[in-house]
Amino acid sequence: MAAVYLLLAALIASCHAQPTSGDRRSPIWPASLAALAAEGKLRTDLNATLPASMDFGNITSALPAAVLYPSSSGDLAALLAAAYSTAGWPYTVAFRGRGHSIMGQAFAPGGIVVNMPSLSGDGDSSAAGAPPRINVSADGRYVDAGGEQLWIDVLRASLERGVAPRSWTDYLYLTVGGTLSNAGVSGQTFRHGPQISNVYELDVITGHGEMVTCSKELNADLFNAVLGGLGQFGVITRARIALEPAPARTRWVRLVYTDFATFTGDQERLIKLLPDGHASGPVSYVEGSVFVNKSLATDLNNTGFFSDADVARVVALAGERNVTAVYSIEATLNYGGGNASMSVDQVLKSVLDGLRFEPGFSFQRDVAYVEFLDRVHGEEVALDKIGLWRVPHPWLNMFVPGSRIADFDRGVFKGILQGADIVGPLIVYPVNKAKWDAGMSAATPAEDVFYVVSLLFSSVANDLERLQAQNQRIVRFCDLAGIEYKSYLARYTSRGDWVRHFGSDKWKWFVEMKNKYDPKKLLSPGQDIFN
Repeated sequence: MAAVYLLLAALIASCHAQPTSGDRRSPIWPASLAALAAEGKLRTDLNATLPASMDFGNITSALPAAVLYPSSSGDLAALLAAAYSTAGWPYTVAFRGRGHSIMGQAFAPGGIVVNMPSLSGDGDSSAAGAPPRINVSADGRYVDAGGEQLWIDVLRASLERGVAPRSWTDYLYLTVGGTLSNAGVSGQTFRHGPQISNVYELDVITGHGEMVTCSKELNADLFNAVLGGLGQFGVITRARIALEPAPARTRWVRLVYTDFATFTGDQERLIKLLPDGHASGPVSYVEGSVFVNKSLATDLNNTGFFSDADVARVVALAGERNVTAVYSIEATLNYGGGNASMSVDQVLKSVLDGLRFEPGFSFQRDVAYVEFLDRVHGEEVALDKIGLWRVPHPWLNMFVPGSRIADFDRGVFKGILQGADIVGPLIVYPVNKAKWDAGMSAATPAEDVFYVVSLLFSSVANDLERLQAQNQRIVRFCDLAGIEYKSYLARYTSRGDWVRHFGSDKWKWFVEMKNKYDPKKLLSPGQDIFN
C-alpha cells in the first residue's frame, strides 16, 4: 500500500502541482462529530486524504484535512450542521463522487472532502444493511436514485423494468449528484433537454445541515438553485428522475461532410422543434465531430466506428476536396421495446434522404441500446490498458451561440488547431434552448439554438503547458471576436468572470440563494466562486 501512495504522490508532482500540506495534527472535532471520527468515518490519515487530493484532470491537486465516509444521509447532515453551528469552524466542505472534475472543482484544500460513494457502501466505510439507493416507481414513471449512484447503475436498474432515463451524458460512470450539479448534456439534449430538465424532485442537505425535499412545487427556489448550481447550496442525496419506455436497439449512423455550413445545417435540421415544442423528426440522438487534417486518419480510427477501408476512403475524400477539416454527424434511431411503428430501415431512409452529406459516405451499425449508451466505457478500458486514460486532461467545454459557430470553425478548427498535435475528440453539436429551464442555475447563451463544443484534449507527450496555452488562445479568440459563449464545467478564479458567466441578473439571484442556503460560504470551495 505504501508503494501505491508513493506512486500517487509522484503523479501529483508530475502534474506540476503541489498538494496543500495543511496542519497534519489530528483535528479536535465538535462533540457532534466525535462519534463519526471514533467510528472511522471521519479520517485524517494520508490513505484517506491523498486520493481525495486528485481528480480526473490530473492537472492540479489540493490535500484536504479530512475525508468523511458517510454511511447515511444523517452522517452528512451531522457534518454540515456542525460546520454551520460551530463558532470559528475552519473547514470548507466538498462533495466528491468519482472525482471526474478537471480543475479541482471537487477539492477542499485544507477542508473536508465527503466521499459520496460510501453512502452505497462503495468506500472505506461499509454501509452494510442500508436500503437500496435506486428504486423504480411501480408505474415506471420515475426512478429515485441516491446522489452518489452511477448513471450506469441507474440505467441497469431501470432496464430491468423496461424503462430508462431520457437524457444522458456520453460517459455513464459519473454520479447522479455530480452531473445534476452541472447540467448533464449529450446527444439527447436537443430532444429532452439536459439531465437537469428531467428531474421531478430532490432531497438536499443544505449548508445549514437541514434535510430538505424540493421540487418545482415545494421549496422551488432551492430546487432551481441546486440543479446546475455547482454544489454551492447543498448536497443532493436523492433525485427523482423521469423515465420513458426503453428501446431495445439502436441504429447508429455516421455521416461525413467536407463543408461546415452543410454539416451544421443538417444538424440543425435534425434537431428542429415543432411549434408545440416536440422534436420534428424521429432521430433520438445527434452529435457531431470535427477531424482536422494532420490527425485525420488517426482520429477516425480512434472513434472505433470506421473500418480501415472506411478511413482510407474519408482520407482520400479530404484530399480530393482539398479541405483542412472533415466533419461527421453521429445520429441514432432507437427502436424495439414497443417503439417500432414501421421498419427502422424505412424511417432511416426518410431521414437520410433529407440530408446533404457526401454521397456514399453514410456508415451504419446496429447495436443494443445499452451498448450504445455505454460506448465510452469500452474506450476507457482500452486506453487504461495502454496507460492513456490517467493522463492530464486539459478539456475545454463551451456553449457557443448558433449564429457564431461558423466563426468558431474558421478561427479554431481551421485556424488555431491547424497543424496542432491533437489527442482526443473534438465534439460539436446543437441543442435547443427551449428545452432548458431558465430558472435553474445553469448558464446558457441567449440564442434559441446554441452549440455544445467539447475539445477533449489529452496530454500524452509531456505537452500539458502547450495544450493549456492553446486553450487560452481559443478563449482569447472568442473574447476578441465577441462570441458570447458560456463555459461549461467552468472554474474561474475571479469574481468578475463568474458575474459575466451568469449574467448580472442571474448572478444577483445566485448570491441571494448562496446567502440563504450556505451563508457561511463553506460548500464546494473548489469552484472558486465565493472562496
